[in-house]
Order: sequence, then structure tokens, then C-alpha cells
Amino acid sequence: MLNQDAQLDRMFHALADANRRSMIDRLSRGEHSVTELAEPLGISLPATLQHLALLETSGLVRTRKSGRIRTCTLDTSALSRAEEWINQRRAFWNSRLDALGEFLAASNSEDSKKDPSA
Repeated sequence: MLNQDAQLDRMFHALADANRRSMIDRLSRGEHSVTELAEPLGISLPATLQHLALLETSGLVRTRKSGRIRTCTLDTSALSRAEEWINQRRAFWNSRLDALGEFLAASNSEDSKKDPSA
């Protein structure tokens, strides 16, 4: 579990940066070269490579080199792990909020029975 937590930490850290989210967004539509990813961001190639290194470390992106071209692809299974973590918390809080709603509805019903003028 500890290793999985560390991986999630790296993933959410990687997603915390707007440039890296932009890269993920572009990669979600298909593979791109490093140069193609850098172009719309307006950042240097070395800065792009640093962002990609972090995305690779987090498990979100895979790269392969063919000659002088480095091609990047999105690892959707990594995004699925993040989605699963978020959905578990969403389900927990939805059940808590549903229980609170039921409690408040029951309280209001009891109050109106006690106070006939309401």
C-alpha cells in the first residue's frame, strides 16, 4: 500500500502543473514527439524534457526513441488508478452526505409533528 501511495503522490504532483496537464491533454488524443509537445507551450526543449521526465516517473507517460525522434504516449492505466482513488473518496462522501440528508429529513419530519403550527 505504501508503494501505491507514493505512486499516487508522484502522479498528483505531476498533474499539479499546467504545462504537464497540457501535455497529458494532447497525448490523450494520440502520440506526439517531444518537439510537438513543446511547440504550443512556449517553453524550451530542455524544460519540456524535464516535464516529460516527471510524467514518466509518475507513470503517466511512456516514451520511446526511434533514431533522433523521441515519441511520447499516454499510459491510460495510470490515469485509471488516479480515477479509482478519486471515485473511492467520492463514494465515501456521497454515502455520508446521503446519510446526513436522511437524518435532516427525519429531524424536520419529527419537528413538524411536535409543532402543529408549523
